[in-house]
Amino acid sequence: MSIDDRVQQAVAAINRADALLIAAGAGMGVDSGLPDFRGNQGFWRAYPPYQKLGLDFVSLANPRWFASDPALAWGFYGHRLNLYRATQPHAGFQILLSWARQMSHGAFVFTSNVDGHFQRAGFDPERVMEVHGSLDYLQCSGCCGIGIFPADETQVVVEEESMRAREPLPACPGCACLARPNVLMFGDWGWDDARTSGQRQRLEDWLQSACTRRLVLIECGAGTAIPTVRRFCEEIALQSGGLLVRINVREPEVPEGHVSLPLGALESLRRIDELLTKKRSSD
Repeated sequence: MSIDDRVQQAVAAINRADALLIAAGAGMGVDSGLPDFRGNQGFWRAYPPYQKLGLDFVSLANPRWFASDPALAWGFYGHRLNLYRATQPHAGFQILLSWARQMSHGAFVFTSNVDGHFQRAGFDPERVMEVHGSLDYLQCSGCCGIGIFPADETQVVVEEESMRAREPLPACPGCACLARPNVLMFGDWGWDDARTSGQRQRLEDWLQSACTRRLVLIECGAGTAIPTVRRFCEEIALQSGGLLVRINVREPEVPEGHVSLPLGALESLRRIDELLTKKRSSD
């Protein structure tokens, strides 16, 4: 089946749907100009200083650095926080938001991204689940019991050549211990999942009724290296009988009967939206 035919399948499904599940991995942010950290070489192209240190993404995304080398830890996460704040979500977010607003049962977002871009693009925070947490929130590394708090006032200055953060580093407002991102890292037994658990409960409540409706799933940029998003979408598609539209340049494979688009997120969403708009105007 040609890509044009697959796009038409997606258009037909969205047009008849009354509930929309949007799922996204790192590839969703590429069209906004964010790095996707694909493989060590991709990560090191984005952050050359780490190649000199022999540190890859998995090595750095580890809570041990907040104990052993806080300036290195906050250099890594502070740079990403600054980048996400300075980056405008691409136009595909607005396309998805417009589809969501036309669904009688609304939409929900399930994402492994920690950039907060769905909320920045205007999605209802009560309808977003960030399965790995968010850099827009912090927690105390000393576990003083304060819980999760916003990073709105947090400013991190990072030396670009060394990728180390300058003092003062983010601190807990309760006990003044070092703060850390409320993000699930590798080997992270100290992550406070209270916020994400609340999001999960809201998602499950929504899905209970959405799965009895005409549900369509739009998955953007979720790869197999960390397959959380892909597995979730396939499970929900199976349970609901809804159509999964998987948008992925490198790994577009889908279960039989679903739609595979081997394109970037923005290109795919624009192509679908153009035809969807024409269809609705002619109906």
